Amino acid sequence: MSGFDFDYSDDYYNEAGNLDEEIRKCKESIEHGGVYGCTESIEELIQLCLESDRVEDGLFFVNLMLDTFPYNSEYWLKKGSFLIAIGEYVDAIDCFNKSLSLNPGDADTYLEKAAAEESLGLLDDAKESLKTIILMEPNNEEPYFELGLLNQREEKFDDAVKCFKKAIEIDPEFSEAYYELGFCYESAQQYNKALEIYEKYIDLEPYSASAWYNRGIVLGKMNLLEKSIESYDFSLAINEDFASAWFNKGNALADLGRYQDAIECFKKSFELDKYDEASSYNIANIYEELGDLVNAVKYYTEAVKINDEYYEAYLARGFCYDSMGKFQLALKDFNRAISLSKDNVEAWYAKADLEYSLGKLQEAIKSYKEAIKIEPANFEIWSNLAETLFEVGDWLEALNAFNVCINLNSVDASSYYNKAKINFILSRTQEAVDCLKTAFSIDPNIRNEFAKEYPEIKSSKLFKKLLGELE
Repeated sequence: MSGFDFDYSDDYYNEAGNLDEEIRKCKESIEHGGVYGCTESIEELIQLCLESDRVEDGLFFVNLMLDTFPYNSEYWLKKGSFLIAIGEYVDAIDCFNKSLSLNPGDADTYLEKAAAEESLGLLDDAKESLKTIILMEPNNEEPYFELGLLNQREEKFDDAVKCFKKAIEIDPEFSEAYYELGFCYESAQQYNKALEIYEKYIDLEPYSASAWYNRGIVLGKMNLLEKSIESYDFSLAINEDFASAWFNKGNALADLGRYQDAIECFKKSFELDKYDEASSYNIANIYEELGDLVNAVKYYTEAVKINDEYYEAYLARGFCYDSMGKFQLALKDFNRAISLSKDNVEAWYAKADLEYSLGKLQEAIKSYKEAIKIEPANFEIWSNLAETLFEVGDWLEALNAFNVCINLNSVDASSYYNKAKINFILSRTQEAVDCLKTAFSIDPNIRNEFAKEYPEIKSSKLFKKLLGELE
């Protein structure tokens, strides 16, 4: 018989102070009368500790019970559950195995064991535990659902879909299974099916903000942007503090060109989550698109304050500074972007172009070459490198670069023309003429450019003869 009265409502125990008081009373009773007189009270307290994450107190009581009743499978199960709560997964599995040795057919123990195995990354073991439940209880939807989650984690979406469908077949109102099934279809880019399933979930859980949110994502991926926005609005009507819904609504509005509305959504998202650099970045991006570079710089700066390794924000702010004529600030941002992502071709290319504009041609050449290491087949970068090499008078390297340009784009008249100019400088007249012929055949307008640049050569009879313009 219990040493104290334990007959209280659940609401009473929802108060932390009340639970503390009952734990204290129970411990006092154990001290004075031992475990046997408090067994029912201790069992109820163990359950309450599990439900309220009171792990230390829960372990105290369950260990006490195991000292007295070491062959009780339920106590080993509960101890394992407490150990899972503090990340002691190996010891938890030992507890579950002891529980199963005493009660081999308990599905709940296998479910808990599978959870511990999953946390340790032992996914195959977790699957075996769940399959054991299915063999024992083929009409239990829970192991199918958990098996689906494991397959989903491994991105085995087809297998996950089969599991979630089976769970729904057993329990047609298993709303969580619909939700995860929708996510699988979405991840597999089967958007029509995903939309259908999310809507079934919403029929079961109409006030789920996350379901309306996921529905909005799918509609956005289907390019049904107006409907996507409506779905985000439903989500926000349920939970107006849903920062991600404000953010995604902003993206949809921006895609529709409704920039001011998009800015307001991103500002709301940022207001709700001050550590979300992406919202600040998107606001800046829209201001840049609108030509408001001052505000663009302001919000890109806010983004890098939040995350000083946000290389996209440094790069974008660098472009703004470049457009504003603040070249040294732009160069500083491009260098910072490169330091954060050395394999980012855009940053190297932007730096090279800026160095070229500043007259730092040798530095520009180095930066173009770094960009080419990342994208060796990028025609535009090769072309800029070739022209810069030409300007500094590095004829042979420029010639080689123009040859690469021609290999990448055999119908680029400018490359042939520039190659011809270099060959003239190197007194390789026949090669120069051959390149000119090809340039003229690709783009006849090159003739006019050539006549302006080299009027004395253009009027030469010898040159005309070489070109084949005289009979």
